Amino acid sequence: MIWVIIALLVIIFQVLTILIAEYRNPSKAVAWQLILFVFPLIGFVTYYFMAKEFQRKRTVRRQGIVSPELRLRALRRTKLVHRIHELGDGEFIHQERLFRLLQSFSMSPITSCNDIEVLQNGEETYARILEAIEQARDHIHMEYYTIRDDQIGQRFKEALIRKAKDGVKVRIIYDGVGSYETHGAYFNELEAAGIRTCCFLPPRLAFFEKRMNYRNHRKIVVIDGTTGFLGGINIGDEYLNGNPKLGFWRDTHLRLYGDAVYSLQDIFMRDWWFTAKERLSGQELFPEHNCKSGEQVQIVSSGPDSSADAVLECYFNAIAVAKSKIFITSPYFIPDSSLLMGLRTAALSGVDVRLIIPQICDSRLVMLASLSYVEELLEAGVRVYRYQKGFIHSKTLIVDRLLTSIGTANMDMRSFFSNFELTAILFNREAIEQVEQDFRRDLQASEELRLSSFKKRPRLHKIGEAVSRLLSPLL
Repeated sequence: MIWVIIALLVIIFQVLTILIAEYRNPSKAVAWQLILFVFPLIGFVTYYFMAKEFQRKRTVRRQGIVSPELRLRALRRTKLVHRIHELGDGEFIHQERLFRLLQSFSMSPITSCNDIEVLQNGEETYARILEAIEQARDHIHMEYYTIRDDQIGQRFKEALIRKAKDGVKVRIIYDGVGSYETHGAYFNELEAAGIRTCCFLPPRLAFFEKRMNYRNHRKIVVIDGTTGFLGGINIGDEYLNGNPKLGFWRDTHLRLYGDAVYSLQDIFMRDWWFTAKERLSGQELFPEHNCKSGEQVQIVSSGPDSSADAVLECYFNAIAVAKSKIFITSPYFIPDSSLLMGLRTAALSGVDVRLIIPQICDSRLVMLASLSYVEELLEAGVRVYRYQKGFIHSKTLIVDRLLTSIGTANMDMRSFFSNFELTAILFNREAIEQVEQDFRRDLQASEELRLSSFKKRPRLHKIGEAVSRLLSPLL
């Protein structure tokens, strides 16, 4: 009898520990309780080492990494948007609440002197990045979730080594899990050429530091502090030639020149301090640029080290104020309850809400979880499409003529709460129209789901969706 009481107390202790630790995220707590119910002890040990809340220590939050003098000089050269009538093409004039939210992201202000180029797929993106690398004169900063030692990975390695030999300072951050399959010899060769490489939370270290679940999903390139790139594309052949299982790889990336690159540089410098424990300084990191364009851009970043969920807050508020349309493309669609309610109520209110997700996915569990939300979305009037041409990996959001977003964050809870992410918010009509044109082309390569036929899917499929949805906060 005593052993039964001890076992019961141990289970109660495990349940209470997870509930207290995850009080900010009830859906995540429920998912871990399910795992704990099936695997009582193993589940708790897994939680302790993999998903314990990221410690919000001063050293982790990385405040004050950029010197006040450097930041002040950069801000003096930056054309910022201070008043609502200055933003966009007049569409924001009645969106005071959304404007105040965007203004609250003080570390990443809205800038108005930028030249932008929306890039499609790997071939165009790699060509533009490699071209920029060849033109580098002072430094190259790269941060990727995945860097592969394949054909395109070799091209990047050769280009970077060549620039390093010319005296250009090259620094690279790669994620320990995302680049796990890349052999150390690849990075050793870069190091031997004088290139600094740092691994963000190596799996073994992250495991014992209880941060295994938190990954750096950002994709950043900064050239000489004036040209930058971000979006959904990592470094790997699948972005060029497709994946043997998934086929053609559809993606979206962004090239920036001008004020917004200062924000990208700031984010990289903070991540570099976190990984390399080196504080970068020097006026060459925030040089003057010659941008003459007036396109407005805001870089929004988020991560588990922050007290706010900036990307989620931005998406939610933008969706909440939509009047005519909300267009979303996401390879992984696992929204939290607030976003799900926002999309449903928008559609019920007459807003044209459309969502593109893949027909085939690199994770069946994630796809089942995504499909578990489809029926209630269709019932509310949301139009859901499945991309047929291959695997769609773009992460875009369009809201009316207010804004469009291109970034690294998927429309899922992992991106919102567990990963280090960033997205670029674009406000000018030309940029919004271009992203919308790309979206409508993707619609032509997609098949729309109908509520009547979707309800007829097999019962076993529905059970798989239900289980996957319960686990979805962990995916």
